[in-house]
Amino acid sequence: MLATDLPETALPRLYLCGRVTVEYRGRLVSERELGGRQGRLLLAFLGTRRTQGSSKAEIIEGVWGSRTPPSAETAINSLVSKLRSALRTIGIASPHGIATAAGVYQFGIPAAWVDIECARTSLDRAEGALRNDDLCAAWANANVAGAITRQAFLVDDDLPWVAQQRVILARVWRRALLVLSVVSTRNGEFELGIQHASEALTAEPFDEIACQTLMRAHAAAGNRAEALRVYASCRTLFREELGADPSERTQAVFLEILRAD
Repeated sequence: MLATDLPETALPRLYLCGRVTVEYRGRLVSERELGGRQGRLLLAFLGTRRTQGSSKAEIIEGVWGSRTPPSAETAINSLVSKLRSALRTIGIASPHGIATAAGVYQFGIPAAWVDIECARTSLDRAEGALRNDDLCAAWANANVAGAITRQAFLVDDDLPWVAQQRVILARVWRRALLVLSVVSTRNGEFELGIQHASEALTAEPFDEIACQTLMRAHAAAGNRAEALRVYASCRTLFREELGADPSERTQAVFLEILRAD
């Protein structure tokens, strides 16, 4: 077994968004102490897939991309050793930390708190709470998801897996914004609802859910003309870029606002 258990009260916290950091019992390992850029990449790579092991070939691709080091075996061993040493300085020692078995590497504590996992879980809870009309829980969880994913992920690195992870995190961030928009609008905080939905739509202009949410926020604020303008901009974009109209659902929101007293 690669994975090992620690008491829940002693779980490390792994921050991958923003500055990559490991925290354990009030002590920190910063980016600078992880072994440079490659150490940061290795920790983030294992942290984003910590429920599964990674082979040496996967480690090479995740850390070095197409630029395979001259002696891959030595390079990996050195990098893992540096990372383990950094984790030991805050009390995460063998068999925890970076576990190895049969040439497979894994972040050794499956129950550790990881910020990007917390963001996804919080978003699920936020959307579930919103469906149940629990606005307080929806707001609290969406704020957690949004605060985490608003931060940059591995700035200055553009490896394929990094780019893919950024796409995932950006989607979580936009969905969190839409929950915040709906909650704000229902609470009568119309400007805040408009702001959140507008930010989501600006980030992804083809997001029809964001378009619908922004239309509803403007309509709830009593500005039906602006709500209809949002739809008109969406329709123009879709026709010019995709040669199609927005979905029937988006059109239905438009007609609902258009016909409202």
